[in-house]
Amino acid sequence: MYNPTMLKTFLRYLLLLFSLLVLLWWWQLTPPGWMGKLDGIGYAVCHRIEERSFHVEGRQMPLCARCTGTFAGAFLALFAQIGFVRRRAGFPPRPVLILLGLLAALWAFDGANSYLYLLKQISPRPLALPTLYTPNNALRLFTGSGMGLAMALVLYPVLNQTLWRQIDARATLRTRDFFLLLTGLYLLDLLILTEHPLVLYPIAVLSALGALLLLIIVFAMLWIMIMREENSFERMDQLGMPALAGLTLALLLIGGIDLLRLHLTGTWGGYPLP
Repeated sequence: MYNPTMLKTFLRYLLLLFSLLVLLWWWQLTPPGWMGKLDGIGYAVCHRIEERSFHVEGRQMPLCARCTGTFAGAFLALFAQIGFVRRRAGFPPRPVLILLGLLAALWAFDGANSYLYLLKQISPRPLALPTLYTPNNALRLFTGSGMGLAMALVLYPVLNQTLWRQIDARATLRTRDFFLLLTGLYLLDLLILTEHPLVLYPIAVLSALGALLLLIIVFAMLWIMIMREENSFERMDQLGMPALAGLTLALLLIGGIDLLRLHLTGTWGGYPLP
């Protein structure tokens, strides 16, 4: 006789076993040490060019300067929303959305200028490519932080709209809250620019975990939609299965990209420049 409860229990244990196997596979694949594991995450989402990265006690950070700002900013902004606005599912007011679009545009503009500048640097012959200014890691960090904030402030209400049976339709934050978050991130960026180990080691962890967290959230929402469980959750302790599925799919993606990139480049370092 068909028993839905027994089937769900079986699937839960099956997912748990598969998740453990995926985690062990990825752990063995990536470089040793806790910083090596952070490198394994950054390796899948970032070019990790050494000249465009910060260094802590002579060691390259897991992510480049721009991605450090992006994913550390997203991590901190997500947890700020979890702590203060909880289940609110309304998007920020229109002025904030316009400002978020501006931050994303600045990120894209600085990234394009930086890429064109790189092409001119590595080309064996002079290229007539337009670059408006010489890029630097400080600009990469600040524009990355703005983009990370934009990603988190858009993703969080979408997550709440996907999860909860009873949705709080209020906006996740007000214009004043946005400026407080942005100011806090930029003050943190100023600390990062000191390149002091007491700042960079925690930021290395936050930035790598930020990249992983964003993937977990996206894949968890995908899992919920596949299982047709949208707007069916009432308590945090019911989110174990979607979170575990999101983590497993995120590690599979990261590990697959790690393997492909390692096969193509033969190194865990940044993309080699000519």
